[in-house]
Amino acid sequence: MKRLCLRDQHVAAGAQFGESSGWEVPLRYGNPADEHRAVRQAVGLSDLSHRGKLRVTGDDRVKWLQSIISNDLLPLKPGQYLYSSLLTHKGKMLSYFRVYLQEEAVLLEDVGEVGDLTHQAIRKFLLYGTKAKLENLSETWGLLLVSGPRAPELIKAALGVEVGSLQPLRFLSHDLGGIPMLLSRTEETGEIDIEVLLPADQLGTVWQQLLTAGQPLGLTPVGSEARQALRMEAGLPVAGLDLTEEIVPPEANLEGKAFSLTKGCYPGQEVVARMDTYGSVRRHLVGLVLKAPTIPPRGAKLFSGDREVGWVSSSVHSPQLGQVIAFGFPLRDFSKPETTLTVDVNGQRIEAVVQTLPFYRRSSVA
Repeated sequence: MKRLCLRDQHVAAGAQFGESSGWEVPLRYGNPADEHRAVRQAVGLSDLSHRGKLRVTGDDRVKWLQSIISNDLLPLKPGQYLYSSLLTHKGKMLSYFRVYLQEEAVLLEDVGEVGDLTHQAIRKFLLYGTKAKLENLSETWGLLLVSGPRAPELIKAALGVEVGSLQPLRFLSHDLGGIPMLLSRTEETGEIDIEVLLPADQLGTVWQQLLTAGQPLGLTPVGSEARQALRMEAGLPVAGLDLTEEIVPPEANLEGKAFSLTKGCYPGQEVVARMDTYGSVRRHLVGLVLKAPTIPPRGAKLFSGDREVGWVSSSVHSPQLGQVIAFGFPLRDFSKPETTLTVDVNGQRIEAVVQTLPFYRRSSVA
């Protein structure tokens, strides 16, 4: 199992660890409910360095990526990014990632817990003669996440850069005393989320600066358990749990976000276009509110009466709602809000009501 560069710092902060895509990661530092509250009310700090990160360089970098990923890179300008996916030829989702356009490179960052899957899948398309170089940054570059209403204040205090006006789908480059970094406004918790991508050997310095500057702001380190509740409340599916080879992008409500119907050919494009043309989306990603405290496992079956109609992809107890919530993929006829279904958990049927996503939305978005 791979270990994070900041493992000693996580231990010092009281972290308890678990496994994610072959990495040892912090699950919690204390009470996950306190970590959740810090993000919703003040600011939290997470280490996402285990996520896949790729850099593509070379004259054909944009042309090559344009031909294989599901979204349209050509309208992007340096300093902008978009969401995309890599599909099988049957239109099924292999991975889901952000694509950052720089002046001399394109960066890809996985959104979810899929390990090296994106790298392994995408390099198969790098044919001899293509003027593009694919570099795996998963162990040489780190990724920190600063989340919460006071996130811009913390970034300014610790790193000396103003991000309060940074909009979603935008990023900027910054040099902190010789440490190069990329800061982007992303979607992870439903609050203001700022990701900081930087060389792994500088993670300790920046982590400590953020902790020190964050003390008077109510900063709390945040583990994966609290982040799971935060991102689900915000209605955000991730690769590895929700976005898998079991579904195609239209079933995950990713229209206008992660795939293009007009850019031309890419693997799986014909399947996605046909679904759009004929309105043949079989199922939809929905929110579910369970009427019992039991948290169903991933893959738990959804029923309408005695008919099996779908499955659960993620579930968690929501501190915000005080109830168990889940993401499910029921057939489209059973995906309307207020539809009552049941979830099978070890032979017990638990009532679940379909709810429009997100479960939680900020009252004001910066």
